[in-house]
Amino acid sequence: MDTKDSVLERAKSKVQTTIQGSVPVEKQVQAAHLLEKAKRLVGRNEPLVFTEQALPDAADVPLTEIDVSNPFLFRQGKWHSYFKRLRDEAPVHYLADSPFGPFWSVTRYADIRSIDNNADDFSASPDIIVGDVPLDIEMFIAMDPPKHDQQRKAVQGVVAPKNLKEMEALIRSRIAEVLDNLPTDRPFDWVDRVSIEITGRMLATLLDFPYEERRKLTYWSDTISGIAEATGGSTHQDEFFEATRQLAVSFMSLWHDKAARLERGEEPGFDLITLMQTSEDTKDIIKRPLEFLGNLTLLIVGGNDTTRNSMSGGVLALHQNPDQFEKLKANPSVIPNMVSEIIRWQTPLAYMRRVATRDLHFGGQFIRKGDKVLMWYASGNRDERQFDNPDEFIIDRANARNHMSFGFGVHRCMGNRLAEMQLRILWEELLERFDRIEVVGEPEYVQSNFVRGYSKMMVKLTPVSHLA
Repeated sequence: MDTKDSVLERAKSKVQTTIQGSVPVEKQVQAAHLLEKAKRLVGRNEPLVFTEQALPDAADVPLTEIDVSNPFLFRQGKWHSYFKRLRDEAPVHYLADSPFGPFWSVTRYADIRSIDNNADDFSASPDIIVGDVPLDIEMFIAMDPPKHDQQRKAVQGVVAPKNLKEMEALIRSRIAEVLDNLPTDRPFDWVDRVSIEITGRMLATLLDFPYEERRKLTYWSDTISGIAEATGGSTHQDEFFEATRQLAVSFMSLWHDKAARLERGEEPGFDLITLMQTSEDTKDIIKRPLEFLGNLTLLIVGGNDTTRNSMSGGVLALHQNPDQFEKLKANPSVIPNMVSEIIRWQTPLAYMRRVATRDLHFGGQFIRKGDKVLMWYASGNRDERQFDNPDEFIIDRANARNHMSFGFGVHRCMGNRLAEMQLRILWEELLERFDRIEVVGEPEYVQSNFVRGYSKMMVKLTPVSHLA
């Protein structure tokens, strides 16, 4: 029997859906922005701003005060020691006070895997990052079954094995085009010329987004995922809202254009927008524009950060381990395994958040209903209990495929095979062309506690002898 609360909740949801569907999404984004500005004016909600300071050594910080959500932890290279201390001394660790509120950190491989596979006790809703986004958008990665399963099913066909096989030639031709236009007589920024360019081209293809405007996808992804309140990034609220508004307007227009062409009898494509339009579960998602916007944001950020930062991370790892590069050149058949090792070593997304759905005991700790629980994949991938010599980069590591960068359970990364394919093809094509890839100077890193990424990495290439 329905309770009074459940009836009221359904009525509230129906009203919200009606409002969403009748007000243009850009107006809803603008209204949310105005609300945040009003809160600032009355002093109720000052935007977060993070100023970088040198972090102390992990051994010098009281255990109860270790804050692995600091957005400069990765940039300053202190993350290894901080997470090792937590794994050894407090594998389920509570921080009572942080800029993002209190949260638990789970840092051992086995514990993380256990939580990730337990969607009943640990919910992905309402979000998967430590902080709060100042706009109420929904995305299926932050939903629980069955709604999560329905929306994911609507788009996962684009990365089905058959379609990936058909996509391989296109990916290879686009990667080859990028590599053939790289300079070999001077250093250049690998992040901009290779990592961003390749992932931007693939995202534009998967979304059927205007190819010549593909850099907008990268800008929106970086800006939205870099908001200070959510991940400790450098994006100000005003910039976040403007990027979100631009994304919304662009993809609403793209949706309606595709819908009109389908009505005129055009054959449907096999891009992510068309898949949403032709699925029973998502064909009316346009009437819930904030949900539509959330899922587009998820697909863009997910398709951008993981592959892009692994493309840069692999180059850095091989530069720092020249013996492994020689091993690779002597035996290119190890590339698929090396791709897994790159993804383990880099861990492009550092964590995922869950919320306890009930009071429970875990890892010797009492976690209360509603507590935030962060599964630190970056730590699990360096757990000595799972990987021998975990801080070393070993391209033929026996259990490299057991990394946790793609997560586990119902939320395991939908595009993991596509990411692996792009990285495999990239290294196959690189070996054909270049004998040496030298990183010139120190890379520059993204300010974030979520994205383990690079903003700049200068590289110099030496062609193979027959290309010199």
